[in-house]
Amino acid sequence: MVESLKSLKRNGWMSVAALSAVTVTLLLVGILLSILMNVNKVASDIENDVQVRVLINRGTTKEQETKLKQKLSSLDSVSKIKFSSKERELKNVIGSYGKEFKLFGGDDNPLNDVFVVSAKKPEQTVKIAKEAKKMKHVYDAKYGGASAKKLFNIVDNVQKWGIAISLLLLFVAVFLISNTIRITILSRKNEIAIMRLVGATNGFIRWPFILEGAWTGLIGAIIPIIIVDFGYVWLYGIISSSLASTGYSLLTPGVFLFQIDTLLIVIGIVIGAIGSGISMRRFLRI
Repeated sequence: MVESLKSLKRNGWMSVAALSAVTVTLLLVGILLSILMNVNKVASDIENDVQVRVLINRGTTKEQETKLKQKLSSLDSVSKIKFSSKERELKNVIGSYGKEFKLFGGDDNPLNDVFVVSAKKPEQTVKIAKEAKKMKHVYDAKYGGASAKKLFNIVDNVQKWGIAISLLLLFVAVFLISNTIRITILSRKNEIAIMRLVGATNGFIRWPFILEGAWTGLIGAIIPIIIVDFGYVWLYGIISSSLASTGYSLLTPGVFLFQIDTLLIVIGIVIGAIGSGISMRRFLRI
């Protein structure tokens, strides 16, 4: 193990090149994983939202609103109905997007009164929305699942490209690590030849170099972990305050960052070991 660390130092700039490749690769992979996992989390929250927002036509009388509420209450899948006035809706908009929207107060308020209908089960929101749209005095009926479907389509595309880019970056990292180990092997060619003459097995010769590759991956994971951890905590504080009014949230830093950090360390060690294994396999065939 000590010899493998000394070997990294002896290789100088080639070791730096390999470490740089691992660092950049794991940084991009860490950022990509953080984004995808949080987008999936928010999309899942939206999809599992059991509320349907029934927008009431402007000009609807209180008596007509009462009848509409009774019709909505008569649906088997409805558990609770809450009224939200257009003034309350405007306050929510101002809380989410800024004080500039105060300009739309009073008679200039373009929003609708809303019945917030809670479903007994998430899968019943679609049915409630369809039924509500057919009722009189209903302008529109919106539910979280509609947004989730669009979001999942975006996530699918990002995942496909993200996986392709990640695989390409991992391949480049493995290639550079394998070249670094190959230089180490050539510099110790005579030593390895003597070891083979005295009966050393390929496995005995191979392990120090595999450890060297693993060290390269492990050390290369340190900077990405620091950047991803501090960056995520900073962004979490900013984005969470914006999402507070929506009822959705990002993954909390504690357990999530531990999982990301562990994954980056494992990926770094694996690609380092694979790069070394490729070089040793070619050399030991000679």
